Amino acid sequence: MSTYDKEYDVIVVGAGHAGCEAALAAARMGHPTLLLTINLDHVAAMSCNPAIGGLAKGHLVKEIDALGGEMAKNADQTGIQFRRLNTRKGLAVQGSRSQNDRDLYRKRMKSVLESQPNLDIRQAMVDRLLVKDGKVYGVENQIHERFLSKAVVLTTGTFMRGLIHIGLDHFPAGRMGDPPSVKLSEQLKELGFELGRLKTGTTPRLNGRTIDYSGLIEQPGDENPKPFSFTTTKIPLPQVSCHITHTNEKTHDIIKQGLDRSPLFSGIIEGVGARYCPSIEDKVVRFAEKERHQVFLEPEGLDTAEVYPNGLPTSLPIDIQIRMVRSVPGLEQAEIVRPGYAIEYDYANPVQLKPTQETKLVEGLFFAGQINGTSGYEEAAAQGMLAAINAVLKIRGDEPLILERSQAYTGVLIDDLVTKGTNEPYRMFTSRAEYRLLLREENADFRLRDIGYRLGLVSDDVYRGFCKKRDEVEKLLIRLKEFKVSPEPSVLDRLKELGTAPIKTKTSLAQLLKRNEIFIEHLRVFDSKLSKIDEQVALEIETRTKYEGYIDRQEQQVRKLKQMEDMRLPEDIDYQEVHGLTTEVREKLGSVRPISLGQASRISGVTPAALMAIQIHLKRTEDGVRHSHTGKVPV
Repeated sequence: MSTYDKEYDVIVVGAGHAGCEAALAAARMGHPTLLLTINLDHVAAMSCNPAIGGLAKGHLVKEIDALGGEMAKNADQTGIQFRRLNTRKGLAVQGSRSQNDRDLYRKRMKSVLESQPNLDIRQAMVDRLLVKDGKVYGVENQIHERFLSKAVVLTTGTFMRGLIHIGLDHFPAGRMGDPPSVKLSEQLKELGFELGRLKTGTTPRLNGRTIDYSGLIEQPGDENPKPFSFTTTKIPLPQVSCHITHTNEKTHDIIKQGLDRSPLFSGIIEGVGARYCPSIEDKVVRFAEKERHQVFLEPEGLDTAEVYPNGLPTSLPIDIQIRMVRSVPGLEQAEIVRPGYAIEYDYANPVQLKPTQETKLVEGLFFAGQINGTSGYEEAAAQGMLAAINAVLKIRGDEPLILERSQAYTGVLIDDLVTKGTNEPYRMFTSRAEYRLLLREENADFRLRDIGYRLGLVSDDVYRGFCKKRDEVEKLLIRLKEFKVSPEPSVLDRLKELGTAPIKTKTSLAQLLKRNEIFIEHLRVFDSKLSKIDEQVALEIETRTKYEGYIDRQEQQVRKLKQMEDMRLPEDIDYQEVHGLTTEVREKLGSVRPISLGQASRISGVTPAALMAIQIHLKRTEDGVRHSHTGKVPV
């Protein structure tokens, strides 16, 4: 056994999307960091769909970027199709998505990691955490080499006791082609962590040269693709189209014929799968009334023939997979180059975490990504970044960064996990955010850029650019309110041309902009100073103006609820001594150990009466302490 002579402040285990953001955040904050991964060739691997973002997930990517992370930039530089989703609905629920070149995404992220100061990268399988007196001080790898640190961030993905299923065949793996991590999972159990099993799956990959696209629906990207990163000025790669086809009755019959050999329906798979992203066999059984299911044929890159048939995740036997694929229009001659499969893996119930993502059982140990029961690259990356930030802040002895639910989707994500836990793969949706109108994709920098800069994750140049943008928005909002037009003939004629109602009195440009049919570019005929506004600035002004009443209402709700969030609960509070609580509520409060009354209110089963009982208990405790100091006895 040997100990590596270089000591680190932070060690990150796993180089998936969570691990990459965690390692970069710790290193960019100026702390020596080590990133350990089983396979250096699979850094930031897109194990499932080669795509970034989507509904609510795009919000997370924008937030990572605003804080100074890398995912948005990597997606922009390797994106081969960009689409804005839900454009017929309100801005709060719209989302950005990119189809990416799988190989380029991995290579670019690895290059960024390798060139990052304060960051070392090593290929190694971690078998054990080094723990003493309830505190982690490093890790030990498969060949008994020890690395010492002040904090450890575990981002194990699907690797802990990973088990791949294809039909009735199964074998240990972290993902196809990589070995699983077994000993680390065993040690976590020994340390007292509650582990469970989850399941996810992926589609077979097809040879694009064997697909007949002639009768399929082409799905191009947006004509003017919008990047994820607030600092990206140009999308560099050629843009490609996807294609749409559908399953049919024949497809469904073939799937049903293979159910007796399905690990999902024969009881072999124990892990819980994601309800929002079921396998195709699950969809056929659960939605038997549906005659067809949509399949998106998505290119895996510019220099490969592989195609990802989004909508066909499966763990059926390979002979059934082949027949199933070839029953779909356009895929009659399609060749499978990689089989679809399901994978089971261990995760730790996230209620075992503090809101900082530090574990309650082992000091200095942080969890991020699929080990917390989440699903998705974006959820993992957001957690990885916040876990590393809090690991560094803990090492410094500074206050932790806990994003509020009204501040970021990342705050919603982490609060949901540590407060409610999960027994199925958690995925972010806009419906999970009660203040989603405040948490738009486009204003992520207004919400989080100051924090990223304060932490040292955002450069001076980038921050100056943001400050300039923010100042311009504030000045133009004032100008729109102050600049007024009169109901004179020339003005009325222009309003008529714009298809909007005439005005009868002096009206501000802000009032005109509130109209559904009026946008910033229409107001330039009245005020020439509006002719050279940056697109991002214009969008922010339009949104704030058009949704002003709704935004004000949500901000008022946030202010009202802030009192509960600010009411901190003592770490050592004994809920057995709180009168008026049921046994169930006592157990839940004792398990989660909320840090505030606001967090307590979001625990399932904790009623308003229970919250009142906690407040009364705290008041009595404070009064007792105060009287003990004065020598007076409370009446």
